Amino acid sequence: MIHSMTAFGSARSEFLLGSVSVELKGVNSRYLDLAFRIPDELRHAETALRELLGSHLKRGKLEVRVSFARSGSLQQRAFEVDQLTLINERYLAARKIIPDLAAPGMSDLLHWPAPNEYNEDDSPAMWLNQCMQAGRSALQELILARAREGTRLATAMLEAADEMKKVIATIEERLPGILEEYRKKLAGKLTDTLNAACPNGFEQISGAELSARIASESSLFSLRIDVAEELTRLDSHLKELSVILSTGKSESKSAAKSLSLGKRLDFLFQEMNREVNTLGSKSSSLEITQSVIDLKLLIEQLREQAQNIE
Repeated sequence: MIHSMTAFGSARSEFLLGSVSVELKGVNSRYLDLAFRIPDELRHAETALRELLGSHLKRGKLEVRVSFARSGSLQQRAFEVDQLTLINERYLAARKIIPDLAAPGMSDLLHWPAPNEYNEDDSPAMWLNQCMQAGRSALQELILARAREGTRLATAMLEAADEMKKVIATIEERLPGILEEYRKKLAGKLTDTLNAACPNGFEQISGAELSARIASESSLFSLRIDVAEELTRLDSHLKELSVILSTGKSESKSAAKSLSLGKRLDFLFQEMNREVNTLGSKSSSLEITQSVIDLKLLIEQLREQAQNIE
């Protein structure tokens, strides 16, 4: 299946002590680039999250945001006398060393953990477990979103490939006419040249000899504009593209298995561009030149779409 690198996923895990939220935001990148924004209290979960994401994703720049909240409303907390006394004792002890130390404000008091909030369940392992649970759910949502976007990209690329097939068919249909036009122009030039050089030249040269000369020059011209090989290779590349986009993998067994799908597509478009450049160098008419330009524009569209594919 085709997966885009541009997607978003989020999840929240709640338990007795609070909740953990994980947000994943992905954009395209040549390699897998993970950027974490995680509070210090959950910094111990970064390694596990990095391993989880790295085992499922190959490419893309992913921003990972992790946040948490403890249970209970701070606005509804009641201050206990023992707690305030303890805070005051610690503050006075600290002022003996730091005389200019400011007194704690109301916000500091609200966030100060109450004695009953310290228990054996409030451990790093508990928060790590909830963080990983939220991370797995967010990753699943991200993968589904990447698959949906990948389907849209594949559809757009197949439409561009169909347009390329139409342009190629137009070139193949036009080539015999180009050769016939060249024969007529060549016959006219030879006739005009012979009449200019010798007004009675046709009395000294037979029609068969003139036809043979025209046929010889036409054969050389047809060899110079022969693009059958380039068109055949382009058609082969388009078939390979259809296979990749339809099944999510290449039929080629020789391709490096370590390469991501997006990189294989990029190499395929390079080969397409090479064939179109050769086709352009052999172009002998304005119509084919315009078709070559159309093909190059379509290949560039394919390349831009492929940059978002993993």
